[in-house]
Parts: sequence; C-alpha cells; structure tokens
Amino acid sequence: MKHFRPALRQSGLTEQQWRVLRALAWLGEIEITELARTVVILGPSLSRILRDLEARRFIERRTPETDLRRTVVTIAAEGMKLIDAVAPASEAIYASIARRVGEGRLSDLHDMLGVLERSLDGKNAVRPPKPGTNSDE
Repeated sequence: MKHFRPALRQSGLTEQQWRVLRALAWLGEIEITELARTVVILGPSLSRILRDLEARRFIERRTPETDLRRTVVTIAAEGMKLIDAVAPASEAIYASIARRVGEGRLSDLHDMLGVLERSLDGKNAVRPPKPGTNSDE
C-alpha cells in the first residue's frame, strides 16, 4: 500500500475509503453487512467510513421497502467521478509492480492468495503437503 498512499492522500482518501469505493464501483448496490465482509472492514469502522463518504456525496444509502431492517449502499455519481480520477494513477502503480515482479509471478501470487482466502473461509480447503514432499510437484 505504500505505493498507493500518496495518490490516495492527494484525493483526500484513506486506504479503507478507496477499498469501499472500488468495491461499490465493481459490485453496484450491496447490503452493508455484505460490504463489510467483502472489503474486510469491521462494522463499526465501516459505519464511520460510510458516514464520511455519504457526507462527501460519494455514496448513497437506502432502505429497501421489502425489508426495512436492511440498508443498502451504492456508489453515487460523485463517487464514480472520483474513481475515474484516481483509477489511472492506481492502474499505473499496479502496472509498475507487475513489471518489476513479473506478470506470471503476480498472477501466481493472486492465485495463491485466493487459495489461502478460500481455505481460511473453509471453502475448497487445501490439504497441506505431507512432510518430506515438495508441494510444487
């Protein structure tokens, strides 16, 4: 994240705010508890982040008429403008990292992180290699 922080600071965003906005830009409307799981931010912290993003008119909240207990959130037009303004710098940083590390290695890392995440969630758990064996074989 150290490579991304300066660009985010210039836009007046924290890392967590950027994560929330990118998730909303990608997912569209989402229930707040599901958003918390998706962006891996605890509810109380997400509540403060959403309050700030809403005050800045980057997101919108609403309560569905079908279930008044739920609240859904979506990115607003101002939030999309901000995403469009910050995304080029973010993508340039990602491209620089990919050039330094290598596309294949970066792809392998993403795959391994996905396996780790699913394993920790109990989905598609991966068995550890037997002692004395090479797991890459």
